[in-house]
Amino acid sequence: MEQDRDRDAQGRARNARPRDELGRPLPHGTPGIPTMPDDLDLTPAEALHQAQHLLDTGRPFHAHEVLEAAWKTAPDDERELWRGLAQLAVGLTHAKRGNPDGATRLLNRAALRIAAYADAPPHGIDVHGLVAFVHAGAAGTPRLRS
Repeated sequence: MEQDRDRDAQGRARNARPRDELGRPLPHGTPGIPTMPDDLDLTPAEALHQAQHLLDTGRPFHAHEVLEAAWKTAPDDERELWRGLAQLAVGLTHAKRGNPDGATRLLNRAALRIAAYADAPPHGIDVHGLVAFVHAGAAGTPRLRS
């Protein structure tokens, strides 16, 4: 018997399963960590602040959700930067989940995207520091702003 899927107002499927602090799905009915709403709409400063807080508290999956929302609404000339920031958070998520190969691939992709903004980083984003963080082995917590 097929279970009814959770759908948003536009009819797109959503995953209503609870998630743990690293975004892994938990069994239905298990208490989980709230995820970010699909329609999250923050200013760049708010997105950076919230993502930094989530990274500082060991929740890179949730930081990725914030950064992905910013990526989806970013102007064309900043879109790849936000995509790189979201990939950075996903790479950290993979590292915390014990997937070093996936983490390395995503972190390297993130560094390439972020580095493209080195000459004129928008919103006070510490492009050089983030790229150095990745090349140093992504130990600790990245600082998104200088």
